[in-house]
Amino acid sequence: MNLLQSLKYTPVELSFGTSGLRGLVTDMTDLECYINAAGFLRFLAEAGEIKTGDEVYLAGDLRDSTPRILGAVAKAILDGGYGVEYCGLIPTPALAAYALKRQAAGIMVTGSHIPADRNGIKFYKTDGEILKNDEGAIKQAVAAVRAQQNSAGFSESGFDADGALVQSPALGNVAVAATSEYVERYVSIFEGVLAGKKVVLYQHSAVGRDLLLTLFEALGAEVVPVGRSEVFVPIDSENVKPSDAEYFRKLAKENPGAFAIISTDGDSDRPFVIDETGEFHRGDVLGAVVANWLQVDFAAYPVSTSDAVDSYLTEKSMGWSHTKIGSPYVIAAMAEKETEGTKRVVGWEVNGGFLTGSDMEIRGKVLTALPTRDAAFPIMVALVAALEAGVPVSELFGRLPQRFSQAGLIDNFPVAVSKEIMVKFGEDTPEVRKELEEFFSAELKFGSVTEINALDGVRVYFDNGDVAHLRPSGNAPQLRIYSVADSQARADEIVELSLAEPDGIFRRMERS
Repeated sequence: MNLLQSLKYTPVELSFGTSGLRGLVTDMTDLECYINAAGFLRFLAEAGEIKTGDEVYLAGDLRDSTPRILGAVAKAILDGGYGVEYCGLIPTPALAAYALKRQAAGIMVTGSHIPADRNGIKFYKTDGEILKNDEGAIKQAVAAVRAQQNSAGFSESGFDADGALVQSPALGNVAVAATSEYVERYVSIFEGVLAGKKVVLYQHSAVGRDLLLTLFEALGAEVVPVGRSEVFVPIDSENVKPSDAEYFRKLAKENPGAFAIISTDGDSDRPFVIDETGEFHRGDVLGAVVANWLQVDFAAYPVSTSDAVDSYLTEKSMGWSHTKIGSPYVIAAMAEKETEGTKRVVGWEVNGGFLTGSDMEIRGKVLTALPTRDAAFPIMVALVAALEAGVPVSELFGRLPQRFSQAGLIDNFPVAVSKEIMVKFGEDTPEVRKELEEFFSAELKFGSVTEINALDGVRVYFDNGDVAHLRPSGNAPQLRIYSVADSQARADEIVELSLAEPDGIFRRMERS
């Protein structure tokens, strides 16, 4: 019997989301992870990016499932004839920077911010993060590996009937240079700049929790670590819950005199900048603050970004463009501008992950480009910008145009229904506008629909200044809502009205 015939379960194939593979841990068997990693390496080899004997850099986050998946990925690397350089449990941007500097391939095992019952795998080519136009060829390579693996004899396959490796390889000693080089990347520019400032570090289960402590102490800050957790905390900078906001305010009260409260998501590529009052500042406006401090020439960011950012960058005479949601689209937009000869090119996502598309001189030093989401850099720049301006962090953000944003998501929302909604409401016609107004009604204090933007999801503009942006998850039964309004209360209300159970806007759309 071959391997596929011997399995006691029906394999579930992993799929790409906005950035990388994601799936339930139960579906991410050793076999499935092995096949996808081997397929990615086959794609690189066929493209001439790697050859037998090359090192592949590997790292992971702090989820319970990560060590097992790391073993499966390492097995795929070794079986392909490549070497494994294990960088440990470190932030995704630290692995990316380390591999990019060496023009080597990298694989990060992380589910980012999603719950612990899920995980993911993120791939890096020798020149950086994979892009959307790479996914087709990767899928073909994965399919070829899958067919080859499934037809192999069961006893020779190296997997048992549950899809688990019979023997997982040892990962070897950790290459500590990946961490030290990442820290030095920023210490070389900002060393001592936060001297005398108290910074509260919410550590939870972020993989960069100890690295950030080391980094900000090197910047001169008095760092107060809080909230360390050995249980994975799925905190999401795009879905800050009322309980999160309450905790941030509590930390501010418990730490009088703190300059800021900082944190990241699980793989430390999404930043949390929380001011001295306990107010969290979303990633889209954080990106604008960072871009202004850097005096960039061009910025790319997703269409789900608050329109306050557009106004602010225009006022500051900085070029900008909207992209679809996801770092691959931001990277593609940055690369296009660089090809045109534009200098000081950056990008960011609404989650706050900041990308540098070009080398930039900062404080007399050169910061090399890192075109993947980074959390440490925007946190540092925001604090430095406030310090240099001689204002509290709250006032720094208060200088931006006062539009307010919120975001949230609803779980257990059928993927097929989300797709129907995108098709049905994705065309800007009078008929579609009228039908949308039946859900986003005057009774709920919405104005008339003035525009529908279908660049990525369905973004609806109303004549009272409200914005509601509907977008399905790339690979999960979830539907997101991004709101923009003239007050935080209204932005929050739009999200609440959309997500309410059982009769909120999204559930009524589902039933219709």
